[in-house]
Amino acid sequence: MTLDELNKLDLKSLADWPLATKLVALTLLCVAIVAAGWWFDWRGGIVALEASQRKETELRGVFTTKKNQAINLEAYKKQLADIEQAFGALLKQLPNKREMDALITDINQAGLGRGLQFELFKPSAEIVTEFYAETPISVKVTGGYHDISAFVSDVSKLSRIVTMQNIALVPIKDGSLNMDAVVKTYRYLDEEEVAARKAAESKKAKGQKK
Repeated sequence: MTLDELNKLDLKSLADWPLATKLVALTLLCVAIVAAGWWFDWRGGIVALEASQRKETELRGVFTTKKNQAINLEAYKKQLADIEQAFGALLKQLPNKREMDALITDINQAGLGRGLQFELFKPSAEIVTEFYAETPISVKVTGGYHDISAFVSDVSKLSRIVTMQNIALVPIKDGSLNMDAVVKTYRYLDEEEVAARKAAESKKAKGQKK
């Protein structure tokens, strides 16, 4: 069927059309109906279906994760208990506020016990962090090499956590050494200090938002 023949067709004489023409027209009508249905109705349904499938995959993943967490809940609880126990053991190595003076005295006595002469022993202001505070102590001692080494070893063996940093050794005329260092002691914050710090940080954060 040519284009001219199609143009000559009259819908009023549809019943008189040749069978082949009727079939072609019916096919075109079906195609048009299907295309219109897809464009105006089915397309949105397909998009919604794809979104639902993606959501289903996501929910399956969340379910699997939570299922694994539920299965391993007892193991997680034990692990948490072990961590809390280890943290408590570490915390016991930090003195509280009342014990700090005794710890500083122990460090001083460790040097005097090795025959060292203190030219400087100056605690600085505390540096407070979230759960603990550290006190830097500037130290300058004079003595023999072995005595200074023994002093450093004694400090490292104290029952409390003490670190020695920025060590500088300078020889002097009589064969002795001058040692400059920063000894840092640490203590844990008590509950009142932690609460006060959190309250101050909260107040500061609210002030910044205004």
